[in-house]
Amino acid sequence: MNTSAIRPFRIEIPQADLDDLRSRLANTRWADAAPTEATDFSRGVPLSYLKELATYWGNDFDWRAQEARLNSHPQFRTEIDGQTIHFLHVRSPEPDATPLLMTHGYPGSFVEFLELIDPLTNPVADGGSAADAFHLVIPSIPGFGFSTPVSSAGWEVARTTEAFAELMNRLGYTSYGAHGGDVGAGITGRLAALHPESVIGTLVNSDRGPLGLAGDQFPIPDHLTDDELAVVNAERESWKAERGYLDLQSHRPETIAAALTDSPVGQLAWITEKFQTWTNPSATTPDEAVNRDHLLTNITLYWFTRTGATAARFLYEAAHSGLNWLAPSTVPAGWSVFNTDPVLRRMMDPTHQIPFWFDHKEGGHFAAMEAPALLTDDLRTFFRTLQPEV
Repeated sequence: MNTSAIRPFRIEIPQADLDDLRSRLANTRWADAAPTEATDFSRGVPLSYLKELATYWGNDFDWRAQEARLNSHPQFRTEIDGQTIHFLHVRSPEPDATPLLMTHGYPGSFVEFLELIDPLTNPVADGGSAADAFHLVIPSIPGFGFSTPVSSAGWEVARTTEAFAELMNRLGYTSYGAHGGDVGAGITGRLAALHPESVIGTLVNSDRGPLGLAGDQFPIPDHLTDDELAVVNAERESWKAERGYLDLQSHRPETIAAALTDSPVGQLAWITEKFQTWTNPSATTPDEAVNRDHLLTNITLYWFTRTGATAARFLYEAAHSGLNWLAPSTVPAGWSVFNTDPVLRRMMDPTHQIPFWFDHKEGGHFAAMEAPALLTDDLRTFFRTLQPEV
């Protein structure tokens, strides 16, 4: 068997699995309501909201319609370094389109990029220019979605980076751009650092979250004003309340793996909380920030593929790899930042060494789902600057 072959793939969830999901949702054993239940997610997902969302998931959410939507885009699987890699490969009708690798983060999946596929591959139909067209390669990180089962231990950012570089080579792309957020941003930056002969440019998306990592993942710079330090310290306090998911999955992944694999409501709450606290704070519920069916498609994918467990293991491997995600590179780079604060650039790029920096008050951590038009425009603008003058 030629394991390096690229094989067409279709999502075909057995009806028995869909029936099992609905049965489990209908028979959920709910927690008793808290004596003073918070409704603002300050203590986690409110019980009343979780019940309402679970009822919609079990009774009204149309997985088959979403499955057909996902299958409308060409999907494939191949084996790299002993690991099954699933990916979308959507070629533009424009023959000279720029190849672009797009990598998701946690707790996302390739589903994050659905709203970007048509405008990026066919900009003319979207009112844009043929020069802004992209051939898209959108893989699933090992342990996420259909890049399963995980073949061995040790799949983290560095190994995934090399696998994705091989994927682009296997597809015949010797020169390409890269984009990603969260874990995908780490993979994107590392690709540029290790494969500058192939990567023409990188655009990562972020939000104000890196402010909360200051003093932990990297030092707090000494040029900030007192007011700016107050902003940083407020974000650091906020991160203390957010980081529980990461601490648990980075150190005790098997404990949460059992719950996420057995309980669909447990998986629903685990991901929904992040789609509330990481999206734009103007939204009072996750489905004000992200289309409800789009959110549930992502969560349902985790459920059917049992990747709540394997995604947790990826975070464990990443935490124990000792890898510095901020890999220096000479490849042109840009940042697209959502729900941001000016302090972020003052901290990360005080002398404006990053020439392409796009700040947006809209959106948040899941930019491709929250603000797809803005991210599309940033990708077009950034990569347009890398095109040779004619």
